Amino acid sequence: MTSMTKLRPSLAFSTFAAIVLSLSAAYGQGSSLKTIDTDNDGTIDLAETKKVASALFAKLEHDRDGTLDRHELRGRLNARGLSEADPDHDGTLTEAEYLAAVEQRFNAADPDKDGTLDAKELRSPAGKALLRLLK
Repeated sequence: MTSMTKLRPSLAFSTFAAIVLSLSAAYGQGSSLKTIDTDNDGTIDLAETKKVASALFAKLEHDRDGTLDRHELRGRLNARGLSEADPDHDGTLTEAEYLAAVEQRFNAADPDKDGTLDAKELRSPAGKALLRLLK
């Protein structure tokens, strides 16, 4: 068997694996949209986004003190982001503060200001920052 014959199966597998990984990444972004898009119109609006964020807040808020601290946020906001989202500077976010941060990121991800985000806008850096708060 020549070295070229041995190389072909390996090359075919590598190509297949790259395609699968690409499709997985694309599907992951699409599934974020589908999860949030409760009216199935292909976009998400602020009301849909805040509904998901509110449910996530309740899920993350383990100690039932009505706030999320940096541990409960689990990397969704870095130190600077937490500071910016925390107007009373107590090191925690109330649900209202968390939803305000979500709204700010939603607006940053909506450059055309049409009040909705499509898959392309969610793939932008601002869209990805919003999705980090919703996962």
